[in-house]
Amino acid sequence: MSHKLDADAVRAWCALALDALGRAREEIDAINVYPVADGDTGTNLYLTVESAARAVDDVFHGHATTEPASPPAFPDTVRAMAHGALIGARGNSGTILAQLLRGMAEVLTGDAGTSPRTDDAERLRRALRRAVESAYEGVARPVEGTVLTVAAAAADGAAHAPGDGAAVARAAYDAARTALAATPGQLEVLGRAGVVDAGGLGLVEVLGALTRALAGETTGQPAQGDAVAETSATRAWRTESCSADLGDGAEPSYEVIYLLEADDAAVARLRTRLDALGESLVVVGGDGLWNVHVHVDDAGAAVEAGVEAGRPYRIRITHFGAAQEERTRTRERAQRAVVAVVPGEGLAGLCAEAGATVVATRPGQQPAGEELVEAIRRAHAREVVLLPNDAELRQTAAAAAEQARTEGVRVALIPTRSAVQGIAALAVHEPGRRFDEDVVAMTAAAGATRYAELAVAERQSWTMAGVCQAGDVLGLIDGDVAVIGAELAATAETVLDRMLAAGGEMVTLVLGADVPDAVADRLERHVRGGHLAVDTVVYRGGQQSAPLLIGVE
Repeated sequence: MSHKLDADAVRAWCALALDALGRAREEIDAINVYPVADGDTGTNLYLTVESAARAVDDVFHGHATTEPASPPAFPDTVRAMAHGALIGARGNSGTILAQLLRGMAEVLTGDAGTSPRTDDAERLRRALRRAVESAYEGVARPVEGTVLTVAAAAADGAAHAPGDGAAVARAAYDAARTALAATPGQLEVLGRAGVVDAGGLGLVEVLGALTRALAGETTGQPAQGDAVAETSATRAWRTESCSADLGDGAEPSYEVIYLLEADDAAVARLRTRLDALGESLVVVGGDGLWNVHVHVDDAGAAVEAGVEAGRPYRIRITHFGAAQEERTRTRERAQRAVVAVVPGEGLAGLCAEAGATVVATRPGQQPAGEELVEAIRRAHAREVVLLPNDAELRQTAAAAAEQARTEGVRVALIPTRSAVQGIAALAVHEPGRRFDEDVVAMTAAAGATRYAELAVAERQSWTMAGVCQAGDVLGLIDGDVAVIGAELAATAETVLDRMLAAGGEMVTLVLGADVPDAVADRLERHVRGGHLAVDTVVYRGGQQSAPLLIGVE
């Protein structure tokens, strides 16, 4: 039975697409030869859709906690999907997929002038057409035989398809499959390797998931009946590996990706500059937030161009030679490594100097499970200690650890709930002792560290310490609001006194991005004045999530 194109269908689509890409990820990685044969297209598409799915789930969870509980509106769900894909987009194909979803969202939400009375079939036809237009606008030098060609074919297939929304989605999927099969004849590098375009195959999986969602499927189980099913033709597109001679070695050395806050005029200038610097340029987004992707020889110049255009962040630079070498040759694993999730650049540098593999986060953007798995792989060790440093990351980290174990890595998850607990654990890490002993020592150090953070209330609300107003400074001890104050340093002093009342030998202060050193100086004097036997150490964390983190050991 066909399902209406509503918020539930969008959520089902994201879940089904994530499941499909999860199963196809390794196979898509294996056939990735264009624009660079670095074997990561399937992983990048998975991470992009995972971010979209998480954003949609957040909308549903937010509405479930309201009084009275209510389902989210369809436009809100679609916008969340598109925004989540944009901020989580990875790689060339992931960035293009994010723009395809953004283009669809413009129509499905009515932002592109679509009447709310337009039926699902017509909305989907227009959405797929706008998606293709948006994607071609975002790619500096479009190449046929790629995901763009597959997307255009899907829109053409849907354009005149009769029936309801499910029938239109099926027509788009069938046309995309046909176009995908033709890509080896359109792009020489694909023909030489004997594979179809990896990004195009990923898009086929996503369109298949849409077809299944509108057919009423809500789980990631293999499709049944009229829903999309795996066929021998589908399997024929895929290969276990690709060892052909695929190029002359003249490709750029680096892939640079970052999110950018900038206006349209600045982005137009940025496109021109980056197009001259490199190739495979994709700039997608709008309304002040953009995802920038480019392949260049001078990674610093690409980042500098972003700084001149606006505010770049979540910058990722990958050296293709290193990535290819990592994937194609076997090297001796280190015996043990630590993977730590941290909220600021300063802490990231501190943990990296201590030998940890770091996953840096931004406010409101937790790392995805696959990102943690990738960090464990990047650590390249037989034994890994994982420090999530956030109570809300516990389940995600546990799932990542379990996935890594299936790949032969011995992983111990220490349930650190704050960066200061992670710092304490890392301080006693000894790679030379037995794994179990090291894990016990690190766990004990983290458990012996009480943690607190100072935050600013965004609105009036009830707390464990009473009613707070917007702008009040909140002192949270071990996760609960214990102090409400008007000024950061004074509130922090109260928090420190309460924590040290139970004893302590060491205070750790981690300053946020905009906190002056004078605050740390005042708090150090306060500790010395009232707690003579307690030492204080200060780190410039640079985190934006909380002005101040405090640890007491």
